[in-house]
Amino acid sequence: MIVVDEEALKNYKKAQSISISTMIYAKTLVKEGAKILDVAEKIEDKIIQLGGKIGFPVNISINDIAAHYTPDINDDTILSVGDLVKIDVGVHVEGYIWDKASTVCIGQKKHPLIEASEKALDAATKLIKVGTKVFEISEVVESVVQELGFNPIRNLCGHGLQRYNTHTSPSIPNGRNNIKDEIQPDSVIAMEVFTTDGGGWVKESNRALIFSFLQDKPVRMWDARQILQLSVEEFETLPFAKRWLSNKKFKMSELKIDMALRQLLDVGALRQYPILREESGGVVAQTEDDVIVK
Repeated sequence: MIVVDEEALKNYKKAQSISISTMIYAKTLVKEGAKILDVAEKIEDKIIQLGGKIGFPVNISINDIAAHYTPDINDDTILSVGDLVKIDVGVHVEGYIWDKASTVCIGQKKHPLIEASEKALDAATKLIKVGTKVFEISEVVESVVQELGFNPIRNLCGHGLQRYNTHTSPSIPNGRNNIKDEIQPDSVIAMEVFTTDGGGWVKESNRALIFSFLQDKPVRMWDARQILQLSVEEFETLPFAKRWLSNKKFKMSELKIDMALRQLLDVGALRQYPILREESGGVVAQTEDDVIVK
């Protein structure tokens, strides 16, 4: 059992405060004509300016992309009116992570998919307490979303958070299930609700822009060894973006980065996070916040 003691609680609260301020700032950046590479870099810089560290690369997932999209090196994607833009931000303080996400529709103050995800999240977080069973939370999420005329993304889940670990048990699916595991005391739950006007399932694409350390493995390529070292020493085993490896600090070429990442994946040294799309092409909204269960 991971005990949320006073020191951990202080760090979680600081990470939470930074994530709230960062999300407010992020929403001012998400507008017509904005380049998502610039938006991502400004958001990540803001986390550092506020005294936190980046828990994972900021996800900026547009329309049918549900999750795991962070801008690539020289990404020229521009936001347009009508885009449904999901901003997923991770902040950590001494390894204690706060995971928060919101959705903005460019050119509209309100959108029914966003409202559905927000209402379902609110209903779910009210249930998250010691002894609540996973299936009870999932059932509420699906019920609220379907009552509003949409589907939840059934193969995406809320999840536990632990120090330097962004995804731990329990896993809380957005759709109905029979999981009788109970919420435990001293747990931290990142509850995220994904809503769609599509069928309600995501599939992995064959492209990944986010990676994390898995285990130390011998590799021949010097650049691969450097990335593996960075994943531990610089990124603290937490997820990192491919684009970070080409910035002013590390200055690797994209060709060498691609070759090195492939070698590290082939030997099982890194984990990759493929971009997730709604399989029927439906647009997706996401809302996420955390609960400390004491």
